[in-house]
Amino acid sequence: MVKAQSVATVAEIAEEFRTSSAAVITEYRGLTMKQLTQLRRDLGSTTSYTVAKNTFVKRAAADAGVEGLDDLLIGPTAIAFVKGEPSEAAKAIRDFAKTNPLLVIKGGVLDGKPLQVADVAKLADLESREVLLAKFAGAMKGNLTKAAVLFAQLPSQMARLAQALADKKAEAGETLPDGAEAEDAAGEAASVDETVDAADAPAADIPGGDIPAEEVPNEEVQQAEAASTEAPADQA
Repeated sequence: MVKAQSVATVAEIAEEFRTSSAAVITEYRGLTMKQLTQLRRDLGSTTSYTVAKNTFVKRAAADAGVEGLDDLLIGPTAIAFVKGEPSEAAKAIRDFAKTNPLLVIKGGVLDGKPLQVADVAKLADLESREVLLAKFAGAMKGNLTKAAVLFAQLPSQMARLAQALADKKAEAGETLPDGAEAEDAAGEAASVDETVDAADAPAADIPGGDIPAEEVPNEEVQQAEAASTEAPADQA
């Protein structure tokens, strides 16, 4: 009968290891029943706090495939099997141990892997999944609100930019005197007309334009003729 009960207890503990997301192993030496009841209340409905013999826990851990717990199973042992958020359970146990120093945190298991005391402390410092999701949702909502405000302001910003560009162009146009642009345009047109008229003028209008090229006296010929005229008659 006793053996059957022991087998059933080992099977129950092994099932707790299999179905729990985490487990925190503690030593409860010296705690009263009232204190243990308060600890169970602090852990909430998603975490069970089980007092068990170390031999049963070792067998159950082996049956569940959990390793690395033998060194933690010394002295009176109680295990918090966590079905909910591991960080919340670790935080509840840590806070209880601060006001009840007789509770000693020895280690634990997270996703089948053993945890040391320092690991449990780090787990207790983590924010719960719900808190992280709430912060993420708040950040997303804030970003969406900012984006909506920017999109709403975009038309007015574009209008102000267009007006500023128009004002700048108007100021640049006022720097010239009235009619200056028209006078410059008229002057350029007159210059172009004069150039065209000169290019189209007939050759008769140009001085010397009627003299054929062969009738123009060559400079060397003129000098020779002058020399022959001035020479003495006897040299002739």
